[in-house]
Amino acid sequence: MNKTVKKLDNNVIKALTIVCESAKADIAGFEWLTHTANYSNFPASLLVTCVFDNNQSLFDAQKNQQELAIRKMVQQQLLKVGVLIKNAKYQVCFDTEEACLAEHNGDWKLRL
Repeated sequence: MNKTVKKLDNNVIKALTIVCESAKADIAGFEWLTHTANYSNFPASLLVTCVFDNNQSLFDAQKNQQELAIRKMVQQQLLKVGVLIKNAKYQVCFDTEEACLAEHNGDWKLRL
């Protein structure tokens, strides 16, 4: 990873950390988030995965439109560091610890 890409990745991490801490404080069942990106096709390749503790917590968040709030927060924080994502509906996805455990035996590396 060259210096420019490393700096860009660090800025993305800083922005997403703000989102993560806010969501953990405000949204029941929200646990953590992570991102993946192919920096040769950035920001179109950026994918943010937001993880809830279980399927019911995710369902409740979706029902209460907190999913939309998280997407908006991700977009806003990334924009503050100069990263514009065009379609948060496809670039910010949601998952659960429960589903990973059931489908991939808890192996997030494999799941992502």
